[in-house]
Amino acid sequence: TVWHKENRYAGQSDIALTSHGVAQAEMLAHWAATAKLNAIWSSPLSRALLTAMPAAQAANLPLQIDDRLTEVSFGRGEGLTRTEMQERFPREHAAFDIDPVANFLPEGEDPLLAARRGIIALHELAESYGPAARILVVGHSTLFRLVLCDLMGIPLSRYRVVFPNIANASLTEIQLTPMDAALLRFNVPVSPSN
Repeated sequence: TVWHKENRYAGQSDIALTSHGVAQAEMLAHWAATAKLNAIWSSPLSRALLTAMPAAQAANLPLQIDDRLTEVSFGRGEGLTRTEMQERFPREHAAFDIDPVANFLPEGEDPLLAARRGIIALHELAESYGPAARILVVGHSTLFRLVLCDLMGIPLSRYRVVFPNIANASLTEIQLTPMDAALLRFNVPVSPSN
C-alpha cells in the first residue's frame, strides 16, 4: 500500500494497493493457479481482498472472508511512521519498543486478543477442511507474526525480533493439527514452482 511504502502503520485502516501491490497480487495468482488449493480465505480489508481476488479467480475457487483475519489495530499509531509516533506519544512509543505486547500502542488492540482470534480462525479452517487440505489465507503481517509466535511456543512479546518482517505476497506455510503446529516455510517469494 501507499502507507507501507512510506513505512506507516496501516493496521485496520483500509488503504488501497499501489501498482506494485497489484503486480504482487498477480504473481500470487500465477502461483495459485497450480497450487492445488482447496480454499481461499481473506481478511475483509481491501488490501487483502485485492490480493486474494486474482488468486481465487486463477484457482477457480470462491473467495471467502473472515473478520478474524483483520490486521491488529494500532490505535493512535494508525497512519503514522515510527518517527511520528515518537514525536506524538514518546513515552508510550518507548514502552512499545521494549515490549509491544504488554505496552501496545495507545487505543490499539491488545495483541494477545488479536493472536487468539487469528489462531481460532486458523484452527477452525483446518478442522473444517481436514488435515490434507491446502488453504490459502491472505491477511496481515503483525497478526500473522503474533499467530506464528503463539503456535511455535515463542513469547508473543518477541514477535518483532523473531519474525521481523513478512514480505508482501510471500508464502508462509504451516501445518496445523488440533494438537500441534509446524512451520514448513517462511517468507518465501512467490513463484509458480512453489
